Order: sequence, then C-alpha cells, then structure tokens
Amino acid sequence: MSLVIFLASLGVGMAIGIPVAYALMVCAVAMMWMLGMMDPQILAQKMIDGADSYPLMAIPFFMLAGELMTAGGLSRRIVDVAMALFGHLRGGLGYVVIGTGVVLATLSGSAIADTATLAVMLLPIMLKAGYPVGRTSGLMAATGIIAPVIPPSIGFVVLGVTANLSIVKLFLAGIVPGLLMALSLVVAWFIISRRDNTPTLPRRSLRDVLKALRDAVWALLLPVIIIVGLRMGVFTPTEAGIVAAAYALFVSMVIYRELTLKGLYDCLLGSAKLTAVIMLLVAASSVTAFLITVANVPAQVIGLLGPFIDQPILLMAMMMLGVFLIGSVLDFTPAITILVPVLMPVVVAAGIDPIYFGVVFIICAAIGMITPPVGAVLNTVSGVARIPLEKAVVGIIPFLLAEIAVLVLLILFPGIVTIPLDFFY
Repeated sequence: MSLVIFLASLGVGMAIGIPVAYALMVCAVAMMWMLGMMDPQILAQKMIDGADSYPLMAIPFFMLAGELMTAGGLSRRIVDVAMALFGHLRGGLGYVVIGTGVVLATLSGSAIADTATLAVMLLPIMLKAGYPVGRTSGLMAATGIIAPVIPPSIGFVVLGVTANLSIVKLFLAGIVPGLLMALSLVVAWFIISRRDNTPTLPRRSLRDVLKALRDAVWALLLPVIIIVGLRMGVFTPTEAGIVAAAYALFVSMVIYRELTLKGLYDCLLGSAKLTAVIMLLVAASSVTAFLITVANVPAQVIGLLGPFIDQPILLMAMMMLGVFLIGSVLDFTPAITILVPVLMPVVVAAGIDPIYFGVVFIICAAIGMITPPVGAVLNTVSGVARIPLEKAVVGIIPFLLAEIAVLVLLILFPGIVTIPLDFFY
C-alpha cells in the first residue's frame, strides 16, 4: 500500500504541473498521513537535515567554477586548442565538439552548462561551415551529458550524499566510462561524417598548435589539479570545488584579465540560482527518502524484483530500463534523489557493488536528459539553435544509440568500472 501511495502521490503531483520539489513535499505529506504520523515538524526538520550536508557544499563551488570559466575566457581557449588539433580533419568540427566537451566535463560537472557553452561557442561555426543543424545539435547534446560522468560531477555529489557512498570513489570510477562515452561519439561521428562533403578548416602549423596550447595551459591545468588532488588525498570533493572556483577566479581576473567585477557579480548570481534549485530538490527528497524507509518501501521493491536477485546482470538491466524510462520524463537530480533510496537496498541485497551501480545509474539518468519528452539537455541545445525539438531529436538518434551501447556494455561487463577503480583508488 505504501508503495502505491508513494507512486500515486508523486505521479499525480507532477502530472498536474507542480514543480518537482513541491511534488516531493506533497508525496511526503501523503505518506505521513498514511503512516499516521502527520507532523509538520517532520517536514521542516528533515528538509533542514537533508540540506545540512558538508559534501553538498561542493555543488555551489563547482557551479561557480563553470560560470567563471565561461566568463573568464578559459572555455574559449579550450575550444581554440581543439580547433587547432582537429579542425582540419574531415568532419573535424565534430571532433572539436567532442574534445572540447570532454575537457569542459572535467571542469564543471553540469550537463546543461556544458551543452550551453558548446552550443553558444561552436554552433555558429559549424552552421557556417555547412553542417546540418539537427545533427550538430544532437552531437552537442550527446557530448554535454558526459559532464555528469567524468569528475568532478555534481550528479555524483548528490548520489554520494543520497546513498551515503564515497564521492571520491564515484569520481574516480566515472573516468573510464566517461571516456568510453566520448569514444562512442567519435566512432558514430566518424561513420556519419564519411558521407559528408562539408569543407574542412586549413591545417594549423605546429607553431599555431603550440601557441593555442600555451594560451590554454592555465585552463588545461585545472582538471589535472582536481583529479590528482583527489587521487592523492590532498583535498576532499568539497575542497576540490573550492579549489576549482578559486583557481578559475584567479586565472580569469589576474592572468587572462577577461573577468570584470560586473561579470563576477553575474557569475555569483547565476551559480547561486542554479544551486538553490538543486538544494531545494535535495532537501525535499530527503523527507521522502526518510518516509520511504519508515514505510518499508525498499522491502516491497525487493519483493517485486526478488526473481532477479540471484541474476545480477539481469537485475541491473531491469533496473536501468526503469531508470531510463523514468529519466526520460523526470529531470536529472530528482531522478537521483527519488530512485536511489528505493533501489540501493535492492543493489545491496543482490551483492552488486554500490559504486558500480552508482556509475551506471548516473550514465543512465544522464542519457535520459537527451531523451524526449522532457530531455532537459536536448531542450537546451534546441533553444540555443532555435530549432524545433523534433529536429534535434532526429539529429541525436545515432549518438543516443552509441551511448546506449556503452551503457549495455557496462551492464554486461562490470569490470569496465570496477577494475579501473581499483587502479585509481
């Protein structure tokens, strides 16, 4: 009965257009009523407890770092390096998108922010070169969702807090799967671009390449500092966010000198707004997660999935199918905060590595961000490109299939995640 109340109250709330954070509160109230423990203090206290988390402090700092990199010229210099290295190849601008997206993913951890940056900087160049707008938009959206997988990932921070998992382990476990997603896009783009006759850019001289690298060296040092610092235990994920923001601020204002005080104010305001949205979702979902545990919903889910408990691969496939379907109609952060508390006890009961599950879950939820009807990242790129969503959907199909292939590969061969994690950690 509690599982039905949980699903029905949440589903009805979202169906009538209530924002997800408030729908979660409605769901919590419905479950309190069902359990006979109606008390507004529970709602208030658990929301405060949910937001009062030291690891969650990483979110505003990584958000701010991403804003500063765009405003301060770091992102533009990364694009220049990719253009110098890959622009002369057939379909070279597509490889520029993928290469730039991977580097940006190591800096911000936000799929929407990275996609918007790619679209604003590279979409006009690709359209001017004659690339189809739908396919170009699709590639940028598919590249943008690498950001929640490669560290530092805001999604991993939220998941680690929600499931009480090591955020450092989640960060390090996401490196190889994130690079595999990028490789799958390279293969898909290579196959597609062989049939194109779009013009290529002139090959840059070695001197030009070295100049682009020299100009971007301060930007390219940031992901090295973050990943090495986490690997060596120099700082925690929260401290890594502070380091990233402080470094981006220093480079933007002192070295590149492109960030003004007005620009700094805009960056602070933009990151604060995005952080407020995420933190409200996390706070609201913490109440629901508490009541899910009290109502013993995980045990009911384990009962439903009982026939698959002894078959981990089949169980993972079933769970990821559900996450994919729900992720196509639910935004990224709510998908984590709603589904992880329900599924994690099933994962533990089946003997599946929770870190491995977390990585695959994040990839699956990220793919949901480019899947209609919601597809937040897909909507972002179609808005920047000013094209109908349907056109972007058609353009993204080959890249969506490529990333689904990576997801299937990870489900069939868990060692792709666990073996590199043992090496890195």
